[in-house]
Amino acid sequence: MAELSEALLSVLPAIRVPKAGDRVHKEECAFSFDTPESDGGLYICMNTFLGFGKQYVERYYGKTGHRVYLHLKRTRKLKEEDNSSSAGDPPRKKPTRLAIGIEGGFDIPEEKFEYDDDVKIVIFPEHLEIPRDGLEGLPDMVRDRIASAVEAILTADSASRKQEVQAWDGEVRRVSKHAFSLHQLQNSVRIPPCGWKCNKCDMRENLWLNMTDGSILCGRRYFDGSGGNNHAVEHYRETGYPLAVKLGTITPDGADVYSYDEDDMVLDPNLAEHLAHFGIDMLKMQKTDKTMTELEIDMNQRIGEWELIQESGVQLKPLYGPGYTGIRNLGNSCYLNSVMQVLFSIPDFQRKYVDKLEKIFQSAPSDPTQDFSTQVAKLGHGLLSGEYSKPVSGDGEQQPDQNQKGMQDGIAPRMFKSLIGKGHPEFSTNRQQDAQEFFLHFINMVERNCRSSENPNEVFRFLVEEKLKCLATEKVKYTQRVDYIMQLPVPMDAALNKDELLEYEEKKHQAEEEKQPLPELVRAKVPFSSCLEAYGAPEQVDDFWSTALQAKSVALKTTRFASFPDYLVIQIKKFTFGLDWVPKKLDVSIEMPEELDISSLQGTGLQDGEEEMPDIAPPLVTPDEPKAPMLDESVIIQLVEMGFPMDACRKAVYYTGNSGAEAAMNWVMSHMDDPDFASPLVLPGSSGPGSTIICPDPPSEDSVATIVSMGFSRDQAMKALRATSNSLERAVDWIFSHIDDLDAEAAMDISEGRSAAESISESIPVGPKVRDGPGKYQLFAFISHMGTSTMCGHYVCHIKKDGRWVIYNDQKVCASEKPPKDLGYIYFYQRIPS
Repeated sequence: MAELSEALLSVLPAIRVPKAGDRVHKEECAFSFDTPESDGGLYICMNTFLGFGKQYVERYYGKTGHRVYLHLKRTRKLKEEDNSSSAGDPPRKKPTRLAIGIEGGFDIPEEKFEYDDDVKIVIFPEHLEIPRDGLEGLPDMVRDRIASAVEAILTADSASRKQEVQAWDGEVRRVSKHAFSLHQLQNSVRIPPCGWKCNKCDMRENLWLNMTDGSILCGRRYFDGSGGNNHAVEHYRETGYPLAVKLGTITPDGADVYSYDEDDMVLDPNLAEHLAHFGIDMLKMQKTDKTMTELEIDMNQRIGEWELIQESGVQLKPLYGPGYTGIRNLGNSCYLNSVMQVLFSIPDFQRKYVDKLEKIFQSAPSDPTQDFSTQVAKLGHGLLSGEYSKPVSGDGEQQPDQNQKGMQDGIAPRMFKSLIGKGHPEFSTNRQQDAQEFFLHFINMVERNCRSSENPNEVFRFLVEEKLKCLATEKVKYTQRVDYIMQLPVPMDAALNKDELLEYEEKKHQAEEEKQPLPELVRAKVPFSSCLEAYGAPEQVDDFWSTALQAKSVALKTTRFASFPDYLVIQIKKFTFGLDWVPKKLDVSIEMPEELDISSLQGTGLQDGEEEMPDIAPPLVTPDEPKAPMLDESVIIQLVEMGFPMDACRKAVYYTGNSGAEAAMNWVMSHMDDPDFASPLVLPGSSGPGSTIICPDPPSEDSVATIVSMGFSRDQAMKALRATSNSLERAVDWIFSHIDDLDAEAAMDISEGRSAAESISESIPVGPKVRDGPGKYQLFAFISHMGTSTMCGHYVCHIKKDGRWVIYNDQKVCASEKPPKDLGYIYFYQRIPS
């Protein structure tokens, strides 16, 4: 006991009791997917509250010197069944609302297991073990301090192992306080059913109709530069008009309504009246018997598309081993699961993260749970090692039930999901998301964290050549931009079975009128060649600023490939909305080819006989302040992240009149060879570099404190806020984008484990590196979506491995028998070696 007391007294100052705001990682190792249920249990540092598996706890002790850990070993066993009731279980009620764990919603699955926890304290390097109940006999002060810390760690909030699905209601919204007193201007504004565009920029998506004055404006800009340009919220700040409805979500049963004053999604009982003020009569539109929520619940339970994509009607052979590891669904995280399975089937991502696992872990910062490279490498190793690719555990003689056949224990990437979604308004939630948007979000995160180092994104990156032809002058303009996805339109008028579709629609309408069962579904069959033709066809551009005319004109835009990537990602544009304002998913079958040749879409550049438009900058958005223009910092950041010099990016935004990232990128690609490309911006009429950002108000102390709490200095926080007009979200984005330019200490170089001196000394590339080669490809993976919208339903992926197709459906990994290649949403093609 004397030796024990002496050891505990020596580590007592390092033992902390978790406080509010402390993250206690007692469910998952920071470097692996070991949990308390793993063979070696989990070691929780009693100073930092980080969790480590047996393989990594010694390493962490050696690096940090933290000696005392709480060891948690959990044993799972089946609950004893209660056979006291002879009446049997009551029949399940059909869900009537989109919710979990509340009346009318889906039931929370009853937990079948109970858990026994073995808790002890372990002191390194002696490996001295003290059971939780072995503290008797110690001095009261020592015993109470340790017991309090142990109890606080065990009771702290963490991901629950006993009930991972919590009660959730997807419908609850309160009535806006403005709904019954909304003032609407008598300005004769009428809104058409389609073809909308932001009144202040060229955005045609994420548009909101202000229900006071009828303004159509784009939504908020997210921290990664996606979303809108903030024009809708800026309009509210200028006018105080509180309610807006999102165009494209209006149905006969309602719409997405946002109250800027209440800062929340709300209900508007007078929505029909408010929309009618602008000529939108939602009540006269054709309406089904069921609400959109009821239709979605039915979609979540029905077969058809779901059965085909998941291959539900076939007995599939489960696969186990390296590369065949399932991922648990953490609550609508199937979009993340599908994307990451595909990415870690690509050698470049394997080399970047898995092959360099030890180097990444060795250089990880003090809190590896918040390090991008560490968590991506951890996920990749979990998928490829085979350590977690085992059948779902049976307990004793109890075998997995019928629903668990083919299921794996798999991995649960909670840390990765939390980190990748941090600060993002959508990916930080448990709502379903668009797999294509998540793919681009992850690509953006990789770009940030691979500056001046090997970048696996190069396999997807390609140059797009756009030719704009002014119809008034016949003059042309060629530009290039970087892209990662080929978005393929679906020309429904090219369907091969139009007669069958018309007959099906007639039968369906008649069945709905007579309340009879619907006829068997007939799916439109559109040739892939027609989709390619639609992609390459000229597109009319209205309100085009022609430098040849120095006025707006109409132009034709033609899109071609200026380079062909190693891996071609194709998104089928299945999601649209009809003239009746109802959002819909095109139920279409496209026979995607196993081998693809897009050489015919290769760009040619300026042709003989073509005359270029003059390269003259359009007028600035803010002509009243010509000597101090407000440049869009988010666009500048996007370009800098691609590897272009800061001064060149500022000039690109200036000379394109703040007209967005695409226009600025086109300017950059057109002027890369200019001798003054990277020279500072000199404003007309001035003798030196001009001021580009106006930020008269000092940053708020709350914003400064938030950034400082992330580990940055006060000076760095102030600099970031001043550079982004005091926007906290943009400042966080800015500071991570400029990590190499800041005087950060080595421990704060969060991404690559490099010192600040090494970062600054490395050369900055002139532009994004683009690989090129033949435009011939073979299909190697595709992601499929089931449901009526990207924001609901389910995703699975199919990947070709070892000459056979494999289906990855969360925790189920099986050999595919009938891969539904015609129903995919995102396709991944690999270049055929020449």
